[in-house]
Amino acid sequence: MTLPAASGPLVDQIVAQLEQAILTGELAQGQKLSEQALSDRFGVSRGPLREAIRTLEGRHLVERTPFSGVRVVQLSLDDMEQLLTTREALEGMASRQAAENMTLHETRRLRACLSAFEDSFRREGIGGVFRAGTVHNDLHMLIVRGSRNRWLTDIICNELYPLLRICRFQSTVVTARTKRRVEAVHREHEAIIVAIERRDADAAESAMRAHLIASRSNLMTELRGKAGATAVAEG
Repeated sequence: MTLPAASGPLVDQIVAQLEQAILTGELAQGQKLSEQALSDRFGVSRGPLREAIRTLEGRHLVERTPFSGVRVVQLSLDDMEQLLTTREALEGMASRQAAENMTLHETRRLRACLSAFEDSFRREGIGGVFRAGTVHNDLHMLIVRGSRNRWLTDIICNELYPLLRICRFQSTVVTARTKRRVEAVHREHEAIIVAIERRDADAAESAMRAHLIASRSNLMTELRGKAGATAVAEG
């Protein structure tokens, strides 16, 4: 893993690389971070590296424990379920307010985003779609920002989104094996966008909640089944 040659602050580049390594599992959940190893790996001094780690602490992607150092966050199945349940409530409200407040230009951008999602999926599969996703080009985050609710936007985009991306990468294995779920996601996204275009706040909230409930149920069923099978095999 090497730093890109792109312009921009060195700390931002380190943050981006570390975040990607965490989200893809290259740096495993619960893994202790060695400043020396990461400093050597990036070819940077410890100053900017420490600043980058502090940024990731703010995004809840790493945790600092007294006398133990810094580790990648480790989400249990219960953590993920609670996170996804919280997301359902918050994004449902955001979709309601987006239906009331989004401009025509913004709703057209939702259409463009959905089209880009489908194109990326055809070319790279669901994993490629999520790897390329950012808080700035993600369909869900566009809806959140379109709510015009700065409190919801701050909580979802800044507090929850980094952790939600970990859940999404967990879901890529599940979704890749379930073609029907991929097809259902398209229909669910379409229903959300149609409701927002029609400025039907009730329908927008209902469609978003239904989409997130289905996604959470599918993911948690698969992950709990996998965990149960692993426990049996190890027992």
